[in-house]
Amino acid sequence: MKIGVSSYSYSRCNLSSLEVLKKAREMGFEAIEFSGLSSPPEGETMVTYAAMIREEAEKLGIEIVNYAIAADFIAGSGGDLDKEIQRVKEEVKIAEALGVPCMRHDAAWGIPKGYNNARGFDDVLPLLVKGCRAVTEFAQDLGIKTTIENHGYFCQDSDRVEKLINGVNHSNFGLLLDIGNFLCVDEEPVKAVGRLLPYVFHVHVKDFHVKSGMMPDPGKGWFKTRGENYLRGAIIGHGDVPIIQCLRQLKNAGYDGTFSIEFEGIEDPILGISVGAENLRRYIKDIMG
Repeated sequence: MKIGVSSYSYSRCNLSSLEVLKKAREMGFEAIEFSGLSSPPEGETMVTYAAMIREEAEKLGIEIVNYAIAADFIAGSGGDLDKEIQRVKEEVKIAEALGVPCMRHDAAWGIPKGYNNARGFDDVLPLLVKGCRAVTEFAQDLGIKTTIENHGYFCQDSDRVEKLINGVNHSNFGLLLDIGNFLCVDEEPVKAVGRLLPYVFHVHVKDFHVKSGMMPDPGKGWFKTRGENYLRGAIIGHGDVPIIQCLRQLKNAGYDGTFSIEFEGIEDPILGISVGAENLRRYIKDIMG
């Protein structure tokens, strides 16, 4: 079991992917995942740049455990599903160059207005299943598992995530579980985590401050949930996500993979990541032993 960090946590630090890698190791992390990569140096492609990052990680002694990219099997690539599938397959090649065991891609961000008279998730589920299965079959041949994450409002609720994973019905395809993101659709994290435990390949640990939509708008740094409540990214242990309870659930389910911090707070990122990591290490020691 490892404690890692997502490169997304450093997004306000204006660092290249190589610099993020070094910073994460400097901060004592055993693992890192990349949410996309920064632009490659002149003369390098994304694939050769990924290979450079992998080589540097091996020198530093930090494992790259996941690669996360955006995708949309409804509206992506101009609404051409085959083109979007091919585009995501090219990203899988970058994941292979990074040497990761796992890759996350999105399924969709919503239904464009007027799209084939579709209004609900079930209307487009067959399309999402086709896209995800095509990618995971390709990735399996390269030794990479693929996942979706519970985020983006449209494919975020635990019942929708479960429908998609069971629809794809492939042993190489599962879930990147973000224990905080369920709050974005006003779903209780403990209930949602319990439902999705059988599908978990990788875990994000995230915290949020929560305010009721009955309260006045708290202003800068806050955003609205689907149900018009307010959320603000928090340092792990400072917010309202039942992190300890979710960690216990994962332990009881036998999860022994990486726990990656994804910090989205308004505090200084280095401070937020550092304090969050200290708290998470303590929680895992107390719970996991």
